[in-house]
Amino acid sequence: MRALVYDPGAPHGLRLGEAPDPEPGPGQALVRVAATSLNFGEVTYLSQTQEPGGVAGWDASGVVAAAAADGSGPPAGTRVVTFGWSGGWAELRAVGTGDLAVLPDGVDHRAAAALPVAGVTALRALRRLGPILGKRVLVTGASGGVGRFAVQLAARAGAHVVAAVGRPERGAGLAELGAAEVVSGGLADVREPVAGVIENVGGPLLADAYVRLAPGGLAVSIGKASLEPTTIDFEQARHVSPGARIEAFVVAGSGFGPDLAYLASLVAAGDLDPQIGWSGDWDRAAEAAGALLSRTVSGKAVLDVG
Repeated sequence: MRALVYDPGAPHGLRLGEAPDPEPGPGQALVRVAATSLNFGEVTYLSQTQEPGGVAGWDASGVVAAAAADGSGPPAGTRVVTFGWSGGWAELRAVGTGDLAVLPDGVDHRAAAALPVAGVTALRALRRLGPILGKRVLVTGASGGVGRFAVQLAARAGAHVVAAVGRPERGAGLAELGAAEVVSGGLADVREPVAGVIENVGGPLLADAYVRLAPGGLAVSIGKASLEPTTIDFEQARHVSPGARIEAFVVAGSGFGPDLAYLASLVAAGDLDPQIGWSGDWDRAAEAAGALLSRTVSGKAVLDVG
């Protein structure tokens, strides 16, 4: 089959080539992929997760080519969105039936491919904050894939969303997605405490967000888009934000299916916008990766497969 394989000598390590067809286990469906997406983490750390010739890819949408042998999951011919820690950047993907969801009518493959990692991460991170109706929630890195989902889902849950971006132009469209405030170039303009933080940037920004928590508040640390370490002055923090906590969040394990089904239903109803900021054929994968890493993509970068 054709696939985007890891090639250390290719631009951003991505080359369209050939890879062996996957062999599904008993609880896996074989899916013919129609669209896939790129995530900042998988592109940034590609050389650390793949051997030359390996096929990465967390997110993919397509059609079931062969149902799981154990009878679980949907039959052949069903449109689905899928998650896995590898194998999504290929024409065929073997995926556990617990990590896929049937697509509602009206949700196309591009929109679906944007959902798995970014959408489920935002959804599960917000759940960690608990009830947020009427509370102030800060989302850093709000212009990225996870950030734009978090803004929408938090606003939908009734939060007063403060969206933080690196540059003013990166804040375009966030108010329309539900952000009550949009700040740029740091958090100096966030003057009132927040009950929770969805933190995607790391580095000094995580430390700055932490001291803006209300007493007992929670910062969910998701990513490290800054690629910088974080140093926190806890002596300052204990006086400013007593009882505040930071939780290192990782989307781990399996069982993405129900969350993918929920997100896809919101897209179908017009209540969630996947925010695709770049799309094109998969022979332009290196271009997409470059745009993602240079922060010129607002939202998700999606590739058409085949």
